[in-house]
Amino acid sequence: MKKKVIVGMSGGVDSSVSALLLLREGYDVEGLYMRNWDSAVNNDREGNPDLDAPVCPQEVDYADALAVADRLGIVLHRHDFIQEYWDDVFTAFLHEYERGRTPNPDVLCNKHIKFRSFSAAAAALGADFIAMGHYARVEHGAAGTRLFRGADPDKDQSYFLCQLTRTQLDNVLFPVGGLLKSEVRRIAREAGLPTAAKKDSTGICFIGERRFSRFLANYLPAKPGDIVTEDGIVLGRHDGLMNHTIGQRKGLMIGGSRTFGNRPWFVVGKDLPTNRLIVGQGIDHPTLMSDACVLEDFNWIPAESRPSALSCTAKFRYRQPDVPVTVAFEGEDGARVRFGHDVRAVTPGQACVLYRGEECLGGGVIATVFKDGTKRVY
Repeated sequence: MKKKVIVGMSGGVDSSVSALLLLREGYDVEGLYMRNWDSAVNNDREGNPDLDAPVCPQEVDYADALAVADRLGIVLHRHDFIQEYWDDVFTAFLHEYERGRTPNPDVLCNKHIKFRSFSAAAAALGADFIAMGHYARVEHGAAGTRLFRGADPDKDQSYFLCQLTRTQLDNVLFPVGGLLKSEVRRIAREAGLPTAAKKDSTGICFIGERRFSRFLANYLPAKPGDIVTEDGIVLGRHDGLMNHTIGQRKGLMIGGSRTFGNRPWFVVGKDLPTNRLIVGQGIDHPTLMSDACVLEDFNWIPAESRPSALSCTAKFRYRQPDVPVTVAFEGEDGARVRFGHDVRAVTPGQACVLYRGEECLGGGVIATVFKDGTKRVY
């Protein structure tokens, strides 16, 4: 009997080609479109609907996914995960901003929605496997399931999959993970898929492109405060600490002066008790540099037992080059990470993802950051 695969079809070219490739491999393929955000349902803190939403973006994507399904001759199911997304992703997203941290919603979305809620819905449809259009590779072998970077270094998405458990990955396929994006586009064009030239989606996972500070203000009250130097000299006003992240330059509205000259200013810290945004001059300002961090909620993927310590590489941001690190694991899900060299703008709330060559070992949430044993104020 053919194995049945339910493909997460987003209306984009990657999931479209994933479905096509699985059909060519002889699987019994069906699609499932996820609807995770509804502007009329996801109200702001005063109970008003999300009026800043783009005009029906999910309906456009659904129509594109349906057009691809028709072209391929497969069934396309549709399922709402609106409540699950609100409870498991968006609420945590807001909570992190309230704590002054910068969360990564894509990591949360993969963990809770795409590879948990979606998997349950696919299982109810009789799926043997689920498939997604992620640029990552997974191997199912005698030694257990292993996760690897995607073949396209510019599109690799293993970083965002770091919180998936081995059990979640056991029945997952990534059909385009071994391809370059250019190859995916070519395959889509040659097959006449209507999404072949569609622009890649950007913005917040499943919410889309927004004027971020305005969107966030719908759900968290803005608390304006002072922008200060590390010596406490007031340079201006910010519109809420939640709208700024460590290492940021744009949007500070601080010009040159006789006292400080014209060198650009960057966010180097947040003082939550006083609601002050701390800034310094220079892209490599010393306060932006750190040499260690503590992780929480660490997830170990390989089947082999997690060691007490290891040397490997890490990414602290999605497009950042790998950094050599040594890791000491603590308790069930904690870790201390020491960097092989100073790293700029390691930010609480973001993911630290560990790699052994091409293999993704897992990752955790950056809780605190240190330089020479001193905790950074961010």
